Amino acid sequence: MKYILALFLLAIPFVRAQTLDNRLELTVAKDGSGDFKTIQEAINNVRDNADKHVVITIKPGVYKEKLVIPASKNFITLKGTDRDKTIISFDDYSGKPVREIDASGKKEFGTSTSYSFLIQGNDCTLENLTVENTAGKVGQAVALHIKSDRVIVKNCNILGNQDTLYLSEGNTRSYFENCFINGTTDFIFGAATAYFYKCTIESLSNSYITAASTPKDQPYGFVFTDCRLTAKDNTVDKVYLGRPWRPYAQTVFINTDIGSHIVPEGWNAWIDTRFPDKDKTAYYAEYGSKGQSTKNVAQRVSWSHQLKKADTNKYKRELVFNGWNPNK
Repeated sequence: MKYILALFLLAIPFVRAQTLDNRLELTVAKDGSGDFKTIQEAINNVRDNADKHVVITIKPGVYKEKLVIPASKNFITLKGTDRDKTIISFDDYSGKPVREIDASGKKEFGTSTSYSFLIQGNDCTLENLTVENTAGKVGQAVALHIKSDRVIVKNCNILGNQDTLYLSEGNTRSYFENCFINGTTDFIFGAATAYFYKCTIESLSNSYITAASTPKDQPYGFVFTDCRLTAKDNTVDKVYLGRPWRPYAQTVFINTDIGSHIVPEGWNAWIDTRFPDKDKTAYYAEYGSKGQSTKNVAQRVSWSHQLKKADTNKYKRELVFNGWNPNK
C-alpha cells in the first residue's frame, strides 16, 4: 500500500504538467488570480508545435514585457478583456545598449530587435489588446514585429512613433481588422502582404505613413480597405500616403477616408543612390478615396494610379491572401 501511495505522489507533478501543456485555455492576471502573472510565462507553457488553438485570456493591466511568440508556438490566441486597459508595453529602440550581449555580439538594439512584441509562430491571433512602444521620438522603435504567416489582429491598438508596425517577411500574410495604429515616420512598413480592414491610421507628425518593401515576385503588398486616415491635431498637415523602402513596393487604398493632412501629391519616390528608379517600379494606387482631401486626388504624382471599379476585384481579400480566409 505504501509503495502504491508513493508511486501516486510521484505521478502528481507529471500529470499536472501534462494537463497544463495540453490545456486549450489559460488566463493571465497581474494580481495572481489567473494561471500566470506574465504573458510570456503563459506562452512558454503552450506545447511546442501544437495543432490546436490555445486561447490565452489576459486580464486588464500594463504588462511591461518584451514579449515573444517563438516559431515553435503556433495557433496561439492572445485575447484581452479590454483593448484600452490590457496593454503590452516596452521601450527599446534602435541604438539603445542591449541589456545582455548575445552570441551575435551586438551591443545595441537595431530596428528589428527594438520590438515590444515579436510574433514568429504561424496562425496566431491578437484580440482586444494594446501593443505599444513607449520609447518616444528617439528613432526606430517597433511596437509589433510580425515575422510569421497567417497572423490575425482584431480590435487592437498598435501605438508608437517611428516604425510602429514592422511586417518584415516577404511571402507572409497578416490581417488587421478594426485596429487603431499610430506613429510618425514609416510606421507601417515591411515586405509582407497585409490587409487592413476598417482600421484607423493616425499620423502623429508630418512624415510618411507606409514604407513597403514588397519583393519583386510577390503579387501584393499593403492593401487598405474602408479605413480612415487621421491626424493627431491641426499641426499635422503634410503627410504622405507612403514611400517605397524597396523598388517594388506596393500599397493600395480602397474606399478610404483620407483626411486633409495628406499632401496633394500623395506619394514620395524616396530616391536614393542604391535604388535610383523606385518611382518606375513601385506600385501605388487608390480607388474611391473620400474625405477632406478628395479634391486633391487629381494632383497625385504621375507614377501613381487611380483604379477603376473593375480593378478593385483584384483586391478582394481572398485573392490578396491566396485563398486564406482569416475569418474561418
